[in-house]
Amino acid sequence: MPHEPQPQPPDELDAAAVRTWSSLALAALDRAREDIDAINVYPVADADTGTNLYLTAESADRALDAAGTAASLGQAVRAWAHGALIGARGNSGTILAQLLRGVADVLDDEPAGRGPDRLLAQALTRAAQEAYEAVAHPVEGTMLTVAAAAARAAETAAGAAGAAAGSVADVARAAYDGARAALDDTPRQLAELGRAGVVDAGGCGLVAVLGALWQALSGQEPPAAEAVRGRGTGPVPASVPQQQRQCDAHDEPDGPAYEVVYLLEAAEEAVAALRGRLDGLGDSLVVVGGDRLWNVHVHVDDPGAAVEAGVVAGRPYRIRITHFGDERRRAARGECAQRAVVAVVPGEGLAGLCAEAGATTVLTPPGRAPDPGELVDAVRRAHAREVVLLPGGADQRAVAAAAAERARADGVRVAVIPTRSAVQGLAALAVHDPEATFDEDVVAMTAAAGATRYAELAVAERQSFTSAGICQAGDVLGLIDGDVAVIGSGLADTAEAVLERMLGSGGELVTLVLGPQAPDALAARLEAYVQHGHLAVDTVVYRGGRHSAPLLIGVE
Repeated sequence: MPHEPQPQPPDELDAAAVRTWSSLALAALDRAREDIDAINVYPVADADTGTNLYLTAESADRALDAAGTAASLGQAVRAWAHGALIGARGNSGTILAQLLRGVADVLDDEPAGRGPDRLLAQALTRAAQEAYEAVAHPVEGTMLTVAAAAARAAETAAGAAGAAAGSVADVARAAYDGARAALDDTPRQLAELGRAGVVDAGGCGLVAVLGALWQALSGQEPPAAEAVRGRGTGPVPASVPQQQRQCDAHDEPDGPAYEVVYLLEAAEEAVAALRGRLDGLGDSLVVVGGDRLWNVHVHVDDPGAAVEAGVVAGRPYRIRITHFGDERRRAARGECAQRAVVAVVPGEGLAGLCAEAGATTVLTPPGRAPDPGELVDAVRRAHAREVVLLPGGADQRAVAAAAAERARADGVRVAVIPTRSAVQGLAALAVHDPEATFDEDVVAMTAAAGATRYAELAVAERQSFTSAGICQAGDVLGLIDGDVAVIGSGLADTAEAVLERMLGSGGELVTLVLGPQAPDALAARLEAYVQHGHLAVDTVVYRGGRHSAPLLIGVE
């Protein structure tokens, strides 16, 4: 829970004021996030805008705190903007990150002759400009409109005050008032908002951030009458009736099925081509950042293609893929899910498969465990009172346990299923029953995972001693339940040897997860092998996608 510091001496635009602004903004968004989530209609009614803004601001505040109290104004705003960039969540959080970057672009460069009032006005103007440029197809009646109105009001106030006698607090108040007026008008600009009888959720969060700016510079709190009713801050205009703030339970909206977000290391010219490629795949495209580090956000039907476009442009990482179906249905009914599943998966194909089954996924390439913060973020994105967490392997269970403890502190009931392989996670997800009691569901999923023997085929990188003998570089290793059991020269022959050992003790279902380089002929050969020697055993085949192992095998 963020703390609220006492404001710094008013009317000073320095590093201390930025730290105060950040802390006050984080506290404001924390108080308002549930109410902002409840009015989230556009671009997707998935009830998470308030949470996404809060998580983005939390990442920014953490980076600013790490910069230390000795940081200059320029160093402070750069750290703040960088923290928002690497932690941006959702469409609204990504735009907020670009707004902070625009502020930093001006405040990091303080030429003589500009008073603090002019400096702040120019910073807000640059922020609005950069945010519009980051969005592929800007729409009025959104957070962008609110940012532009705030900038215009700030420029007017700075110009009226004059270079010598201007008050930076007055400019901040003008920006805040301009943003509130623009927010009040959003239902008349955007049809989706007008039908639902709500203001724009992202714009509502931005008003809270600008209210924190005015408070940091003036020492005065935004009037309580302007706060979200029942929460304490995050203004929603009084013209929006209380009973209309929740999304109407209308038909599920059309649009792409997945949200894809990732950080990308790439040159600016490569990002220009990436924008064009992603724009052809979906909508809600926002690409923010610079200096070879970017945050990419897009809604698509083919998440693999969106990630692949990032691979062509540079190096994508911290990849998050979210399926909208369940979130849209919950938002249309105006409810938080009772239970959700969060799955750690080692391949893009598996991420899509689990997302289609309703799970919130965390994609982690083999050899890299997620940090607890990534899993906590996924639990929050699941937006449920109860969460079943499926770690991707035995080496990730400690991280999952740490994330579960943090999530429980937020009031979420969390259980960690002790899976040791992605195929055990698939088995557990297959028996997940949200209608059962939490304990019954956890027991059934644990039993399904435990009843699934798992194997993985990998290629040896060097000569080494194994439990099956000495292997040479290039040998194919068949690991059963984590131990090397077979050493072979080819993928197919080694896989058959592994299957023979695993099916020797019985089984009803074989699951094959093929890596990106595995040919379709391998699946056909292994299916025929199982059918020939074990007539009563069924086989299912999935594509693991990029990052997955050459072959994963599960036997239930």
